[in-house]
Amino acid sequence: MSHAAFTIKAFAVYLVALGASLVFVPNLMLSIFGFAPTNEVWIRVLGVVVFNLGWYYWYAAASEARPFFAASVATRVFALLAFSGLVVKGFAPPMLALFGVIDAAGGAWTWAALRRDRRFFH
Repeated sequence: MSHAAFTIKAFAVYLVALGASLVFVPNLMLSIFGFAPTNEVWIRVLGVVVFNLGWYYWYAAASEARPFFAASVATRVFALLAFSGLVVKGFAPPMLALFGVIDAAGGAWTWAALRRDRRFFH
């Protein structure tokens, strides 16, 4: 397994765990991050989407889908920018930016791993 694939698998585990928690114990997750509890179905719908995204990451890593790895770097950095923008505009509490930080840090890790793999495998 390449270094980049390992970073993608690690992110997959994070996404699957986050998604499952949003489906099964959404208010626990919301309270941990300072969000108001909800009984709306949308948080669970989001959990299903995040869970499924985690599986895409897992299988992309298993198949060494390098174009996916590269694309994920940009989208995970974008998450930080988007979530920060929502916080700055007052649409979301500051803790939302933490999810963006996690995404961007994972993206940076994958970017560094892609560069490392290119040095070792070319």
